[in-house]
Amino acid sequence: MDLFELKPSSPVGASQPLAERMRPRGLAEFVGQDHLLGPGKLIREMSEAKELRSLILWGPPGSGKTTLALILARSAGATCVHFSAVSSGVKDLKRIIQEAEKLHRLGQRTVLFVDEIHHFNKAQQDNFLPYVERGTVILIGATTENPSFEVISPLLSRCQVLVLNPVSAEDIGNIVDRALTDSQRGLGAWQLEIDVEARQFLIHHSHGDCRVALNALENAATLACKGNQSKIHISHLQEALQRKPLQYDKAGDEHYNVISAFIKSLRGSDPDAALYWMMRMIEAGEDPLFIARRMIIFAAEDIGNADPQALQVAVAAKDAYHFVGLPEGKIPLAQAVTYLATAPKSNASYKAMQAAAEDVHEHGALPVPLHLRNAPTPLMEKLGYGENYKYAHNYPDHMVEQEHLPKELKARRYYAPSDSGYESRIKERLKSWEEKKKSLRDNDGS
Repeated sequence: MDLFELKPSSPVGASQPLAERMRPRGLAEFVGQDHLLGPGKLIREMSEAKELRSLILWGPPGSGKTTLALILARSAGATCVHFSAVSSGVKDLKRIIQEAEKLHRLGQRTVLFVDEIHHFNKAQQDNFLPYVERGTVILIGATTENPSFEVISPLLSRCQVLVLNPVSAEDIGNIVDRALTDSQRGLGAWQLEIDVEARQFLIHHSHGDCRVALNALENAATLACKGNQSKIHISHLQEALQRKPLQYDKAGDEHYNVISAFIKSLRGSDPDAALYWMMRMIEAGEDPLFIARRMIIFAAEDIGNADPQALQVAVAAKDAYHFVGLPEGKIPLAQAVTYLATAPKSNASYKAMQAAAEDVHEHGALPVPLHLRNAPTPLMEKLGYGENYKYAHNYPDHMVEQEHLPKELKARRYYAPSDSGYESRIKERLKSWEEKKKSLRDNDGS
């Protein structure tokens, strides 16, 4: 927890992992995140101007959050302190702040880098506020979770949120090539090559995570050297990653073919086929969260109100996987697959959404009927806002005969429930309501 100063000339210990040795020391070495680092982009401008401001860096593992924080601190000549939600507490923070205040009086800035800031609870995050407000420290928080939900609003309002993307396959390849040829910090002294198939296998199974790619490369290189080989083969990487290759290219036809087969098996109520295609994807290295996202969409689009619980099951499976991780995280995903495949099906809500969207595009922003508008001021009341609005709870069965669509779309109906599952009950309910409304219209007419 001691303050440490970042110096470009600091020697790098050979005993450090390759991923740490190859950590970029400046923006010139950083690969990826062009939307933040390209010419005229925010982080590049901050670095070149030697500016510092409080930031929340939101992105997946291995996308460069820690590295960017260190580069920004170094470029501004600031002292950087690493503060972890896992190993640090309030007592550590107080000690850091005391040191930062001393440096502040001497004109030296301190960057407080808070790793995994989403692991801090609300009360713990509150502890940072006064020091960020006073400028005692510049806060740079890193998170893999959506900061809108995981970081308290007062802290968010004092920080700029920057979104980092997964590192592209091309950039992962460049990072691997650089590590193999760099004699000072990388594996260049080993004079190893990597064959094309092995390189593609490594890029694919890194899932946009630079750290995973470099750790696997180092392990595979060690295996190749022990076997007195001058080239890294796919067998070395299979051993390093403990994975076997399957025909499944995340960016190619097979990716789309398998996910299509998975969705169509769910839609066709075939739990066995759906499980097979799910496991094909997972064993080939597909991100399980991608599969979970597709199931959430499927639950709403293809099951809908035929079984309203289907969407809850899909979301719960996503949360369960996110909490548990692999390998056990496959179990709740499998449960969700079998539930969705065997649930009654209806795309009525999806079709209703599309029909409503067509009217929105065709008719544009139609005016809200006056009786549906709120009237918080006397002027609005005078203009007729809210006039003749019928409050449904004041009527028998909470039922009123009242138009809620713009007059141009009067009596338009989008949602037509099917006879499948729970939706059949909704269909009966709507039919009953329509009969009551007709009776109300007849009574009004008489």
